[in-house]
Amino acid sequence: MPQLNPSPWLSIFLMSWLIYLIILLPKVGNLKVLNKTTTQSSNTIETQPWNWPWT
Repeated sequence: MPQLNPSPWLSIFLMSWLIYLIILLPKVGNLKVLNKTTTQSSNTIETQPWNWPWT
């Protein structure tokens, strides 16, 4: 059963993770977000409490 022999696939697996961690992760981390979200204004709306006629 070739699945039990880790020699062919273990090295491919480790090399792909090394490539991901060393090369791709810093490149993806350095990408800039073009559409920055804006914060909402701090203006508060003054509301009047509702007076229920039956209370």
